Amino acid sequence: MKPSLLARSFVAVLASVLAASAAEPLDLTWPKRPTAIPEVPRDRVIGFALYTTQNGVLKLSAQLFPLKVEESREVTLELDRGDGKWGAFATQKVDDDHWHTCFRVEGWDESRDGRYRLTHPGGAVYEGRVRRDPVEKESIVVAGLSCNSNQGRDRRDDVVRNIQAQDPDMVFFAGDQSYDHREHLFAWLLFGWQFGEVMRDRPSVTIPDDHDVGHGNLWGDAGRKSTRQAGDDGGYFMPVEYVNMVQRAQTAHLPDPIDPTPVARGITVYYTRLQIGRVDFAIIEDRKWKTGPAGLVPMQGPRSDHINDPGYDRQSIDVHEARLLGDRQLAFLDRWGQDWTGADVKCVLSQTIFCGGAHIHGGQQGRLLADLDSNGWPQAGRNRALIAMRKAFAFHIAGDQHLATMIHHGVNDWEDAGWSFCVPSIMNYYPRWWKPLEEGLAHDPASPLPYTGRYYDGFGNKVTMAAYANPAPGNEQGAGYGLVRFNNKSRVITAECWPRHVDVTKPGAQQYPGWPVKIPQLENYGRVPMGYLPAIELRGGVEPVVQVVDEWTGDVVYTIRAWGKQFRPPVYKTTTTYTVRIGEGGSVQEHTGQAASPLEQPSNAPQK
Repeated sequence: MKPSLLARSFVAVLASVLAASAAEPLDLTWPKRPTAIPEVPRDRVIGFALYTTQNGVLKLSAQLFPLKVEESREVTLELDRGDGKWGAFATQKVDDDHWHTCFRVEGWDESRDGRYRLTHPGGAVYEGRVRRDPVEKESIVVAGLSCNSNQGRDRRDDVVRNIQAQDPDMVFFAGDQSYDHREHLFAWLLFGWQFGEVMRDRPSVTIPDDHDVGHGNLWGDAGRKSTRQAGDDGGYFMPVEYVNMVQRAQTAHLPDPIDPTPVARGITVYYTRLQIGRVDFAIIEDRKWKTGPAGLVPMQGPRSDHINDPGYDRQSIDVHEARLLGDRQLAFLDRWGQDWTGADVKCVLSQTIFCGGAHIHGGQQGRLLADLDSNGWPQAGRNRALIAMRKAFAFHIAGDQHLATMIHHGVNDWEDAGWSFCVPSIMNYYPRWWKPLEEGLAHDPASPLPYTGRYYDGFGNKVTMAAYANPAPGNEQGAGYGLVRFNNKSRVITAECWPRHVDVTKPGAQQYPGWPVKIPQLENYGRVPMGYLPAIELRGGVEPVVQVVDEWTGDVVYTIRAWGKQFRPPVYKTTTTYTVRIGEGGSVQEHTGQAASPLEQPSNAPQK
């Protein structure tokens, strides 16, 4: 017999009341050492949820606290698909090693706001909002965070309050959500207790870094087994099952991997893409294929990855055998950079930045010339990554360094590649400083920061520092979070850097000195043009995709969505001819034999 309308209404009201009460934060005490997960009321066993939507698929992960022997292992997902009608979608079992499950909902209408409700037979209810894809928004906002040190087990209410007030369209956690190396479940539940409210009602990207999988530093070397406690011989020393468990908990809710083929020993991969509004994100794993330095480069310091010999030869460590992103991810970035379906701006999300972005590590006496844990090494792999990214004019957001920086990268010349924003640590127990010994070139006299301008990092890579947030008295070792605003109309990207314990809702709330930093999209391919191809007239508000191909080499020079009234494609050599493709999908015009003219710089070109 079907329940009466009154009964169904009562159940719906009861569920709403339970969900509202469950939204109140649990009052938990987490031990300093991860010896025991705090006991929770049995109607609060659903800890938190994470989700994304992409191409009509909603993926939603449910994370539970440990269940008792007699309790059900099942959790049910109910959905309101935007019409105000709730319906049960599926009931699934959580795994017994991490108390986690991930739901996959196909046919999701991304043009409408929806809601989800997770329920457990013991009475737990967890409810949240599935946001519509904000394709009409002029500005897409992303909050960026990383490095959630276990030196403090308290809540992060100041950060959560600010992020909720700024209401980003997506939140990105770049890694080191866990510092409890062998107790990921403990640390992950703590992380969800701290940040669950910012993930409950918006898409979130969480990617694991070294500490998440039990390493101090990680050179994944395509999944091989590491035999050294430092991990510097390359590979993973934690069991494969543990690594995959961590990756499943943190990334199962992301869009499906581009190529799910595991690396060595069956370690899974998750690199993928996600579109929020008209911003297209490539999510990559910049540690998984990276080669370890031990036995490959000469020891020139106290550790294989720390160089402090002032006479060392930078080229001696740029060895041919060393890899960084690996062929699979480079091929993905190449394809992603050419596909602009529904996108105006491109951005790469990864664990860390492609340079050595700090000089002093851990304390004022800890100066290093080069840190091979950074993605400034190997230099050749770093350059290949930056070249792949600049072909899409892609911005880069990352973390890991415990030091906020805004850097314009150079491959062959200063600023000829893209920009990166390394967001600060949430809680910083191992501080780092940008404090070069030499004076920088082209220092910005308007900056309140003394060390801006052009520098070589410890690997000889060209970097231009625009802003940083060094530890200083009163700023909690430079802790905080980042906010990036992508303006799809002006194509200006704004990076904001917010300290801990600043209330952004109060008048006069200040970011770190030197911030925000604003850059035009075109500066992410910052080479100085040698000439320009014939103008493309843009009429009727049409903003076509433009791709330029070098006819001599067959290489794609770049792909971008043009805007404005006229677009004159810049080119970087005048000794060849070019093919220009205009349009996308089944409507592409191709113009071959295009020659460059060294004419006056048009308004759409990067200003130098």
